[in-house]
Amino acid sequence: MVLRNIVKIDEEKCDGCGQCVNACAEGAIEIIDGKAKLISEIYCDGLGACIGHCPQDAITIEKREADQFDEEATEAHLAKEQKARAQTDFVCPGMMDKKLREKSDIAGSDATAVPSQLTHWPVQLKLVSPQASCFADADLLLVADCVPFAMGDFHNKFLKEHSVVVGCPKLDNADFYIEKLATILKSNKLKSLTVLHMEVPCCFGLTHIARQAVAGSGVDIAFEDVTIALDGNVIKRETISQHEKMIQRKEG
Repeated sequence: MVLRNIVKIDEEKCDGCGQCVNACAEGAIEIIDGKAKLISEIYCDGLGACIGHCPQDAITIEKREADQFDEEATEAHLAKEQKARAQTDFVCPGMMDKKLREKSDIAGSDATAVPSQLTHWPVQLKLVSPQASCFADADLLLVADCVPFAMGDFHNKFLKEHSVVVGCPKLDNADFYIEKLATILKSNKLKSLTVLHMEVPCCFGLTHIARQAVAGSGVDIAFEDVTIALDGNVIKRETISQHEKMIQRKEG
């Protein structure tokens, strides 16, 4: 072992978004049990390319006794990972195929149509005008676009009497979304802001977008962060404020 710089991850701050995994060219970081973890010291070169990609400031560089960075072992590790991805077509946990239920188990398929609670159009964050009348004095939902498909009662439970904007924090431009949402916040006096995203790691990027937009807007507003399970149930709610400690509530 040698005294050298190496990555340190604060699991208390980490929300498992996975952005550091994509940023680590050596494949030294993985998401395990919802948290980023350094899987081996020999894969970490200590340069800290992942630090700037962490929205929670959970990654730092510390100087301590650690195994020497092994470039040859790292190359072998990356080759193995690439081969595994090619065999399984794996990209991230949020893209793994999961069968949630049989179509025959979904009740009411032939029942009278349930009326939509959507009150405006468009709903894509990249398309809406920040000055649109639907945002004036509104209760606004910022929703990951997979959420309404997972939640059978999304319209009545969340969308009713709310305005909504949707987007994908993984596939779309996060910086554009931050700027657009910040403009909406500055241009309108919102009653409330609620963020809804799936439980998969990449979807937590929507929380980062909301945090940065609120900070950039200069508007003093707390927002509720809601995590949705793949089966459509609400599994966690958090109230996030710029000035107050985060309040976490788990669904019982």
